[in-house]
Amino acid sequence: MKKGQVVTGIVERVDFPNKGIVKTEDGVCVVKNALPGQKIRAGINKVRKGKAEGRLLEVEEKSPVEIESPCPHFGLCGGCTYISLPYEEQLAVKEGQVKRLLDSVLCRQDTPWTFEGIKASPVQFGYRNKMEFSFGDEVKDGPLSLGMHKRGSFYDIVSVTDCQIVDADYRAILTYTRDYFEKEGLPFYHRLRHEGFLRHLLVRKAVRTGEILVALVTTSQMAPELQPWVDGLLSLSLKGNFAGILHIINDSVADVVKSDETRILYGQDYFYEELLGLKFKISTFSFFQTNSLSAEVLYETAREYVGDLNGADKIVYDLYSGTGTIAQLMAPVAKKVIGVEIVEEAVEAAKKNAELNGLHNCEFIAGDVLKVLDDIEEKPDMIILDPPRDGIHPKALGKIIGYGIDKLVYISCKPTSLVRDLETFLDSGYVVEKAVAVDQFPWTTGIETIAVLKRL
Repeated sequence: MKKGQVVTGIVERVDFPNKGIVKTEDGVCVVKNALPGQKIRAGINKVRKGKAEGRLLEVEEKSPVEIESPCPHFGLCGGCTYISLPYEEQLAVKEGQVKRLLDSVLCRQDTPWTFEGIKASPVQFGYRNKMEFSFGDEVKDGPLSLGMHKRGSFYDIVSVTDCQIVDADYRAILTYTRDYFEKEGLPFYHRLRHEGFLRHLLVRKAVRTGEILVALVTTSQMAPELQPWVDGLLSLSLKGNFAGILHIINDSVADVVKSDETRILYGQDYFYEELLGLKFKISTFSFFQTNSLSAEVLYETAREYVGDLNGADKIVYDLYSGTGTIAQLMAPVAKKVIGVEIVEEAVEAAKKNAELNGLHNCEFIAGDVLKVLDDIEEKPDMIILDPPRDGIHPKALGKIIGYGIDKLVYISCKPTSLVRDLETFLDSGYVVEKAVAVDQFPWTTGIETIAVLKRL
């Protein structure tokens, strides 16, 4: 195959995260955002070391298992990839992706291991408890949009007023906010010119308590009266109830949701969620799993994988601990749990959550795992790892392995990072005993994996 060539073929499978493996008359190429079983046309845009990559031009024939998408934005919005597949088919795709990745590295170990398949999310629609919507326009100089980036576009924004991975309250808040600011004629922040006012709308909602936190993120370039927008939100007919409505000012050039200043327009800057019998106070930027009900499946599985600690005199490290969910689940069966997290706000939330739940044997430390490990005097009997998407820093991984403990549990939100780190574990005398995938993010490419490692 050559660059610029147009090929036709059948998508044999999809590798993580969205790489369609397409068999054509001229060979095999990789095409993103294609689905298993589709017959597609693709334009080859890269050939390197005999491997061809192409862009999807047209779906000539749908997959035999495809169904009508329940979301009108599918294909235009870049959020979901598998929503035109039955849920069982999507699970099979993700299960296969994780299994192939694990097999690619665990074929090196001599001891047998068990792959326990994939655990489904208890809910497939309206499951997200946090969304960051962007202001913009769908076409140049078009009407104001508020939603998600158009697939493959850095600038264009699709108003996802019928998004299916959030519930009706999110859709009502999004639609009202877009209509209100379009009527007011306020401009969105243009990322090339660095001009404008409206940047993002952050919406968080607790599944168990129904509490909603809304934050409007803008620049400081204008100062309109926002109380009418707040009053309109409060008058919406919603199933949940507002815990707080915030105005966040962000003059950063980067396209990220961050705060230079936060103003409370209504209520408070936090809300409460409940998970596995524990209560969590969640602030604007606190990390919390985005699918509360599936997070319960994830954490119950992790707790099961930790197993019996054989006595209450054990020290447990919860590295990359976020708001301390895992640490608090482990606290009743350990002498002490030490959580390490680089985001200071998350650490403060973890401390408050442990106090809220009456757990007094949890210590949370703010800092980089790589640096903090040198300063902790108590040595671990068990380590639970839940790193960010890029996995564990190689030097931190060396320190973790250096403790020489018999068993670790690794929770990963990116299986390619997991298998890279597993290679280092295998080289250091560890083997994988078992692993399982958990679908935290139905219809998207995201997938969680939990693996148990034992030292030989």
